Amino acid sequence: MDLRERSATGGSRHPWELVRADFFERLLAEHDLLSASTWLDVGAGDAWFATDLRRQLEPDAAITCWDINYAPEDVGALDTADGRIELAAVRPTTRFSRVLLLDVIEHVQDDATFLADVVSDLLEPDGRVLISVPAYQSLFSAHDTALGHFRRYTPSQLEAVAARAGLRVDAAGGLFASLLVARAMTKLKERVSSAGSEWTGIGAWSGGPLVTRATVTALSADAALARLAARHTRRFPGLSCWVLCSHDA
Repeated sequence: MDLRERSATGGSRHPWELVRADFFERLLAEHDLLSASTWLDVGAGDAWFATDLRRQLEPDAAITCWDINYAPEDVGALDTADGRIELAAVRPTTRFSRVLLLDVIEHVQDDATFLADVVSDLLEPDGRVLISVPAYQSLFSAHDTALGHFRRYTPSQLEAVAARAGLRVDAAGGLFASLLVARAMTKLKERVSSAGSEWTGIGAWSGGPLVTRATVTALSADAALARLAARHTRRFPGLSCWVLCSHDA
């Protein structure tokens, strides 16, 4: 969860976040990437994804969560999974086998330079990188503005940024195709309403157990279709798009 959204949380994770985590953990497992011992989660937010991922890794695996928005109290307060997760507000100085940038580079004005620096300075020569971003600039809305996004991406734009950073795209796809219509309707409402719409982040989820379970089930079906489609095409549509890359050294 982005730290901007954390203050709204009542302790219940949004179905989008739950399904997103499961999707990327399954993706990493399908590509046999969970055996690595050193991980870097860039823009890790409240470290919930890292904590969940850590349960899937080898006992000696460690994850560094790097987020420039961490305050000193965050480092001591967030769950660090028995010391195997380290939170850092400053740029690490070591290299990692796996680097995650999940919904990060859209927050950076010069995304290509930022990604290139991460790859050249923080990724091991045979390392792998997983990147996800919000898709389609035409869907840019108040939600993006509130989260500090500079842009959204088409799949080809994301792949181009990865290539400029010296990465080779090994797999790619979309996620949450079922949410495209809802986001398009939100965007249309913003255009026709002078009052705009009140932004609520994923931390504001207040659905009960039954609603949460039903929503997770529906989004999980969406994610299963996305995994299947990724085996055949890189251009499967979704509210998010992603690439799994190796270093083209």
